[in-house]
Amino acid sequence: MNENAPSLLGPWSPFYATIATSVAALIGLMFVVITLVVSAGRKNTSHDGLATFSTPTVVHFCAALVASVVLVAPWRSVTGPGAIIAVIGAFGAIYVMRITIRTRRQSAYTPDFEDWSWYSAVPLVTYIVVCAGGLLLLRATATGLVALAIGLVLLMLTAIRNAWDVVTYLAIDRDDA
Repeated sequence: MNENAPSLLGPWSPFYATIATSVAALIGLMFVVITLVVSAGRKNTSHDGLATFSTPTVVHFCAALVASVVLVAPWRSVTGPGAIIAVIGAFGAIYVMRITIRTRRQSAYTPDFEDWSWYSAVPLVTYIVVCAGGLLLLRATATGLVALAIGLVLLMLTAIRNAWDVVTYLAIDRDDA
């Protein structure tokens, strides 16, 4: 399939615009929650724990935001957005691997299987799907847009789940345990 960008990307624009606005709002909520937790003076919040678990969540939201914004921009060719999205996916995968190493080294919290799954495995697979979608988009295939839709929705859902996990963890009074 050899289509130009407007005919290939145009029908998907409302979908990616919805993803972009949703994650932008969720990024704002994450900042509000973390600000409230920090300003409440929680004794059990360590910088290491917050950086290991909440920062990647914001990065996932931002990756979904940037990728969605790139896909709704008025491109003449799919080469630009395909390359940008492939790079986002590749850097995201590298970032997740780096965070996984940081998670193993931090001592503020001992992750369980569920944490390893949702903070490491699922995001890694998701970024690989996003990278593959970007590479497929370089070939101007609609399959690339389907892969990107799946990848970005998974990335957004993973970030939502992880944001909820972080907020729930921080809301529990750990001083009594």
